[in-house]
Amino acid sequence: MKFIKAVFTLSSLLLANASIAQTNTNNSLIITIDAKSTAQTMHNIGASGCWFSEGIGKCWPVVKREKMAELLFSKEKDAKGNPKGIGLSAWRFNIGGGTAEQGDSSGIKDFRKRVECFLAPDGTYDWNKQAGYQWFLRKAKAYGVENLIAFSNTPPVQFTKNGRGFKTEKDYKANLKPDQYDAYADFLTEVIKHFDKEGLHFNYISPVNEPQWDWSNKPGQASQEGSPWGNEDIYKVTKAVDASLESKKLNTQVLTTEAAMLTYLYDGKSRSSKQIQRFFADTSAYSFKNLKHVPNFVAGHSYFTDSGDSSIVSVRQHLADTTKKYGIEYWQSEYSMLGDGFREGTKDRRSQMDCALFLAKIINQDITVGNAAAWQLWNSWEPGSAEWDTRYYLIALKPSTPAYTDGEFTVTKNLWAMGNYSLFVRPGMKRVNIHRNDNLSPEKICQDVMLSAFTGGKDKLVIVAVNYTNQVRTVNPQFKNFKTVKKYRTYVTSAGATNNLTPSAEQKLNGSVSLQPRSVTTIIFN
Repeated sequence: MKFIKAVFTLSSLLLANASIAQTNTNNSLIITIDAKSTAQTMHNIGASGCWFSEGIGKCWPVVKREKMAELLFSKEKDAKGNPKGIGLSAWRFNIGGGTAEQGDSSGIKDFRKRVECFLAPDGTYDWNKQAGYQWFLRKAKAYGVENLIAFSNTPPVQFTKNGRGFKTEKDYKANLKPDQYDAYADFLTEVIKHFDKEGLHFNYISPVNEPQWDWSNKPGQASQEGSPWGNEDIYKVTKAVDASLESKKLNTQVLTTEAAMLTYLYDGKSRSSKQIQRFFADTSAYSFKNLKHVPNFVAGHSYFTDSGDSSIVSVRQHLADTTKKYGIEYWQSEYSMLGDGFREGTKDRRSQMDCALFLAKIINQDITVGNAAAWQLWNSWEPGSAEWDTRYYLIALKPSTPAYTDGEFTVTKNLWAMGNYSLFVRPGMKRVNIHRNDNLSPEKICQDVMLSAFTGGKDKLVIVAVNYTNQVRTVNPQFKNFKTVKKYRTYVTSAGATNNLTPSAEQKLNGSVSLQPRSVTTIIFN
């Protein structure tokens, strides 16, 4: 077998200049990685650039937005080996519904969450709309981001039942006129077609988002664009988009179903639940099996399935069992710490590192227990503090003008912890199963050292481990079906202003590798 480099992303910080640790033997964990024991293939690790991208990309000084783009998309390292960015391999672009043009009459209270629409009510297209969004889209492409994903929260307002980008009735019915399904599909595919001509190919188009929520509110109190969709509605719009893509000879695929919580994918009694069974069973009236542009995977959001380790594990085990039964893959396409699960039973403010570790935990659990083949964060940036409770974003924004035309930004630990995955776990890598000698239950592992491993063809193995404990831990890797591993290099994220994917020199592997308390680390083995 040809020589294989092993890249290990360990969710605990290896000591910055960690030599092989022979101390703390009671805390040593022996892990066995077999190159022939593989699980899912990874497609991408990415993030959304919604809402605030418009003001930043359109108005903020170029030097600031260039730096923000570098932090998200760059795979390069500086002269000292420090990563310049986290190398996202997916970027989610929001196709707006026209609430920005409506202004205050849109009924959405925060002007920054109103979004322009490329299609005017008179049927003409203006491709200069969403200029700020487009700026970051082009930067993602320029940096070589492998997957561009377009998603829509609402159909254009001229197609909706109430002329708004959100519901005003709480009936859980789609806010799309019954005779406008084909028009909505044509709009989405015209957007795809235009950007294809611009050299900006969207690999995926997502026509519905979080269909289980009612998205209803009184005008003037709505928080954002949104629409509910029943499974019949989703099938109808997906079929229309599939047909439109086919007629225009576009090779973009349709991303479904963007379930609001993972549990809706396999359980529930609402008209938009049990989506795996409804859309992927051959006998279902809503089966996607004959739709040419619908891939064999389903997307869901990990929100509100993070309250307690038992729940985290059981939800993802159930999801993995269901996707396996129906022969499909699962993508985690949106997550941030919207609920209070990240507090883990406390009422205290959580530090940057606490949030980063919890984020690393959820990524680990989605990938290793839920078998997620892709993982995407909501949101790349939002206004907020960078000191504590950085639950929603990678970059904290501090606007300096009421119109949001300028401001400052601060990088959070979330960015670097996510980079421990995204920079090293690349599209096409296969996850490798890990055997550990401590025989901990899945729930106990969530408070211990969490690990994930990935192979990348001829010359790479990546392991992601999260040390959740307050102690120095050591990991002793044992390799099967790899050539002898002699050297390794680490990238570490931990508390401290400068501990952000901090690289070590290449070192000899003579035994165990040391992990700092409460840290995230990537190890590259040669």
